[in-house]
Amino acid sequence: MAVSPKKLGHRAIAGQGARMKRSDVFRAWGKILRGRKPFLSLEITRECPLRCPGCYAYEPEHLGAAGPLRQLADLANEALIAGVLSLVRRFRPLHLSIVGGEPLVRYRELDFLLPKILGMGVEVQLVTSAVRRIPLPWRDLPNLHIVVSVDGLPPEHDVRRAPATYERILKSIAGHRIIVHCTITRQQVQRPGYFSEFAAFWSGQEEVRKIWFSLFTPQQGDHSAERLSPQDRVTIVAALANLRARFPKIDMPQAVLEGFLHPPASPQECVFAQTTACLSADLATRVEPCQFGGDPVCAECGCMASAGFASIAKYKLAGVVPVSGIFAFSKDIGRHFKAA
Repeated sequence: MAVSPKKLGHRAIAGQGARMKRSDVFRAWGKILRGRKPFLSLEITRECPLRCPGCYAYEPEHLGAAGPLRQLADLANEALIAGVLSLVRRFRPLHLSIVGGEPLVRYRELDFLLPKILGMGVEVQLVTSAVRRIPLPWRDLPNLHIVVSVDGLPPEHDVRRAPATYERILKSIAGHRIIVHCTITRQQVQRPGYFSEFAAFWSGQEEVRKIWFSLFTPQQGDHSAERLSPQDRVTIVAALANLRARFPKIDMPQAVLEGFLHPPASPQECVFAQTTACLSADLATRVEPCQFGGDPVCAECGCMASAGFASIAKYKLAGVVPVSGIFAFSKDIGRHFKAA
């Protein structure tokens, strides 16, 4: 099964888009009205000890003209700490997603950064393959959400993710309360009982507090076996809706499932893409048009956050005005406000 941690969009996970508190919505709206993006995603490093075939983060088109990620300037030690803190102060995000590369390559810097950022009132999500032990002191940090990316069941995952095998992951997450994320591919859909078996295993791990799923999002020109058909999406949504009742750790709100069936047609119509600033490992290069970079097929987007926002955007206030219309109007106000 050709599965990859980044090609499958583990960096597109953003729980803030799937289930936002009402207070967060109003705070985000206020930032949009002031011409700011309320969410920030940082590729904190270009380094990763894994070499997963087909990983889109390391393909030439990921950063466009800026070139391949591994050739981008990379920061470490005090320079990385200072650079990240400067960005957080500049963007003042409500939520920060820390991705890579592999963020745990910079665990020493994160030891210092995480308490500082959380102390600034920013909610942080850190996405990792759990290739190394996650520092135990992080388990006590409030509003830190550690998301571990898993490529399906052991027969597929362990081959592609070595040395980040199931055995290594279980050792790395010991003592923590983490979120497991899996991106669904066509091969998984074609195997009966696959999602149930996956959910049963990870629901049985005491360290796991939630299980998330995204759908494979192809790039333009991708004809791989992972690409889902329209009927696959319908099958997946129905399966996940049923599995939620059997496995309470599956955290897939109805808004997300509905969003999977009706993704935004373009980055301009994607509320999540429009409200999230994405920066790469030099802390300056923009990842566009969204966290996927490159040229994603938006009509087949499987990003969990995008799906959640898409469903919310279609909701009509008082049954009349769609939220998407209010968002577009607010963004225009914010653009003029920022230019003034």
